[in-house]
Amino acid sequence: PRLDPPAGLDRLDALLCYDEAARAFVTAVKYRNARASVDGLAGSIASLVAPERSSIEIVTWAPTTPGRLRHRGFDQAELLARAVARQLRLPVRRCLRRLPGPHQTGREAHLRRVGPRFAALRSFDGSVLVVDDVCTTGATLSGAAGTLRRSGARQVRGVVMAWTPRSRVDR
Repeated sequence: PRLDPPAGLDRLDALLCYDEAARAFVTAVKYRNARASVDGLAGSIASLVAPERSSIEIVTWAPTTPGRLRHRGFDQAELLARAVARQLRLPVRRCLRRLPGPHQTGREAHLRRVGPRFAALRSFDGSVLVVDDVCTTGATLSGAAGTLRRSGARQVRGVVMAWTPRSRVDR
C-alpha cells in the first residue's frame, strides 16, 4: 500500500504488512541468510515503483550498522535495493554511510523515533529511490531522506518490503 510518508520522503510504498508471515520472511533474510528469496520479492517491490520509474534517477538503500554488516556479512537493504534496481533497469549507488549509534531492532518505539544518523557519500541533484526492508516508525527512512536532501536530492521516494501498522508500533 501507499503509506503516509515520514518526514523527508515524498512518497512511501510497502509491499507487505509486517504480520507473522512477513516477519518470518524478513527474519529469514536478515538472520538466516535466505538471500535467494530476495530476487523474487524484488519484482513485486519494483512493481510498486514501476508506474513512476521515469521520474527516478538512482536507487540507494538505508544501510545497516557496521556491526551488523560485519556479523551478517551482508546488508539486507543493499541486496534488496540492488535487486529492485535490476528489475527497474535503474542505476544503484551507495549514497549513505550509517553513523555510529544503536541499531533499531528491538528498541521501544519512542527510542526508534530518534532514528539512526547518516552521512552522504556523494552529492546528487536528482530523484532518489531509497529501499529498506521494514518501516516501523519511519525514523530510518526519514534520516536517510534528510541526509540525501542535504546532499542535493530534489525528490526522495521510499519503498520497503514490509511496514508495521502504527497501532502495533505504539503498543
